[in-house]
Order: sequence, then C-alpha cells, then structure tokens
Amino acid sequence: MGQYDSAEYVTIGEVPTPPADNFKKVSVLPIIFLIFYEVSGGPFGVEDSVQAAGPFLALLGFLVFPFIWSIPEALITAEMGTMFPENGGYVVWVASALGPYWGFQQGWMKWLSGVIDNALYPVLFLDYLKSAIPALGGGWPRIFAVLALTLVLTYMNYRGLTIVGWVAVLLGVFSILPFVVMGFVSIPKLKPSRWLVVNMHHVDWNLYLNTLFWNLNYWDSISTLAGEVENPKKTLPKALFYALILVVVGYFFPLLVGTGALPLDRELWTDGYFSDIAKLLGGVWLRWWIQAAAAMSNMGMFVAEMSSDSFQLLGMAERGMLPEFFSKRSRYGTPLIGILFSASGVLLLSWLSFQEIVAAENFLYCFGMILEFIAFIRLRMKYPAASRPYKIPVGTVGSILMCIPPTILICVCLSYFFTQSCSD
Repeated sequence: MGQYDSAEYVTIGEVPTPPADNFKKVSVLPIIFLIFYEVSGGPFGVEDSVQAAGPFLALLGFLVFPFIWSIPEALITAEMGTMFPENGGYVVWVASALGPYWGFQQGWMKWLSGVIDNALYPVLFLDYLKSAIPALGGGWPRIFAVLALTLVLTYMNYRGLTIVGWVAVLLGVFSILPFVVMGFVSIPKLKPSRWLVVNMHHVDWNLYLNTLFWNLNYWDSISTLAGEVENPKKTLPKALFYALILVVVGYFFPLLVGTGALPLDRELWTDGYFSDIAKLLGGVWLRWWIQAAAAMSNMGMFVAEMSSDSFQLLGMAERGMLPEFFSKRSRYGTPLIGILFSASGVLLLSWLSFQEIVAAENFLYCFGMILEFIAFIRLRMKYPAASRPYKIPVGTVGSILMCIPPTILICVCLSYFFTQSCSD
C-alpha cells in the first residue's frame, strides 16, 4: 500500500495527545473489525444497487468504486493517521494544515455526521425484530426499546475500547458466516450468464451512486482512535488494508451469489432481500440466520461509530478545541463525557426519518472530506520533509491527482443533495 519511514512521529508544532499507557491498546484484529463496522457491517443495504442498475453494473460498481473512493480515502487515512497518531484524527490533520478555525469546523461537522449516522442503528435493529415482535413497530414499546438499546450499547462503549473491539470481531464473524454458507449451497444453481445482464436504458443513476457511496465511505473514522492503537505506524495501515479487502469481498460475494443463483427480478432487490434469497437457497434456518446477522450488524455499527465519535471529542479537548472536561477518562480509559454527549445526540435525532438522516449525514460528510483532501495536499506541499511513518508512494502531483476522482464524486453527490432539497 505504500512505504514506511523509520523516523518518529511529528505533530508539526502542536501539542500531542497525552499518552494513555495505563490503558490497554487495541491490536490489529479488533481494529480491522472496527473499521469493517465503521464502513460496512456486511452486505445489508446493497440490494438497491441491483434494483437500480441490474446485476452487471452492481457487481462492476462494487469492484470499481473502491478504486475511485475507498482506496484513496483509506490511503490518506493510513498516512495521516500515522503522521498524527492521536485521537483527534482528521480534526488534527485539518487544524495542522489550515489552522484551528477550520479544524474546529471539521470537528463539529464530522462529529454531527457520525451521531446522525448512529441514530439509524437502534431504529434499524428494531425494524428487523418487529416482524417477530409486532409491538416494536411503533408507540411507547418502540420508544422504550430504542432507549434501552441505546443505553445498553452506550454502557458497552463505557467499559472499554478493547471490549468493543472484540465484540466487533465476534459480531463480524457471526454476520459474515451465513453468506459463506449461502455461497456453498448456491453452487449447483449458479448461472454465470445472469451476471452479465445489463440495460443501460433502465438505470436509476441516483439510487445506484447513492447506494455505492453510502456503503463504501467512512474509512477515515478509525483515525480518531489512533491514540488507542497498539503500534499505530504498523497496525493502522495493515488494518486498513485487510479491512478494505474484507469490505469489498463482503459486498461482492453475496451479490455474486444472489444474482447468479436466482432468475432476475429487479423489483425484488430491496433492503432485506438477502434473507429471502437465503430461504430460497438454504431454507428457513438460513433466512433466520441472515436476519439475525443483519440485526447484530446494526449493533456492531453503533458501538464502532460511538467509539470514534466519543474519542474524537476527547482528542479535540486534548488539543484545546473543547473544554478540558471532555478529555477526562473513566477508569476503563474511555471518554465518559464524549460517550454521554454522543448518546444524547443519538436519542435526540432518532425521531428523524431514514431519508432525512441519510441526507443530512451525507451532506456533512462530503464537506468534511473536502477539508481532509485539502489538508492532505497542503501538508504534502508545506511540510514535504516531515516524518510520515507510512507514506503513500506518490509525490505532490500524484497526491493531487489521487484526490481528483473522489472530489468529483463529492461534487456530484452534493449537487444531487441540493437538487433533492430544492425539489422537496
């Protein structure tokens, strides 16, 4: 993925994060699965790509889109995260390149984007359960269930990042395995010709691009946990590399199975269709497993996102961007105030509709990513000799060229958001 320098970390004139040597650092395997849940959580939600564009473009999209978006974002995160191995993450990158004002703007936009994102998961978790427990479909039972689930998962975050990391590993294995099983049972029914079906006159480009973008972003979230990582200059790039493979295969393989084993009916390819495919290929037991995996995946995404959001607030406080009480740690090494603020934001925003949450989140996320790209290029130009324990093997021109495709994509997405807002 790049090259390593033997020099020590630099903070380019700013105060580094105080060491947290009394607390156990997180190793590479939990970090891989934390990234997995911050970005993906499994193939739940990619079904719309087939409805929007058919099998061929859906499969092609999840192979090509990572080169346009995911790989550049992951590479920048690896370089900048090891250059600034502290919990402020992308806030520190932007502050070092553009000054504290823009660092703070980056901080509130990305934190709010993460909290808005996290407001989805308790709601989606209950949506998977309401078929078995109809009372969870609305009213006071649903409100109390959202509150209880948020409190339980928040407490897990309070107990320590190591616990969250290993829970993410267990949930990840549980969520991935049913698709491996589904792949084996589908072999006799696979017809490769079904993968090549395409109709360029019947493509919903907005839904197609939105589905790809929604499912392949947030690689930079792990940077706000860099101060908690064991030997970050080696662990962070390695974890990003393996997580990238896990995410792409985790999307591509189930799509390959589902589109190749069954006759195409694009209208059926909506959220939750993988559970129907599982029933047709393996029986009711496999359907229940995939439904349970989808529900558990929402729990994994919640705890991973809350970890990033709360440690970001801690890192900002350690840089003097927030009041000092945000930097206080619990006896488990976790940012108690940051966790409480993030949980409160989740509860306050959980009343929004799914469409409102996605629109607001993507809008804030896009602006935050533009600042990250600018910071990355500016630091390359302003401090070319600064220590970069992991460095992308391109020069300044290469860095600029690498950022052009994802920036164009951001502009397309932002124009779409503006168009949708005006039409509404």
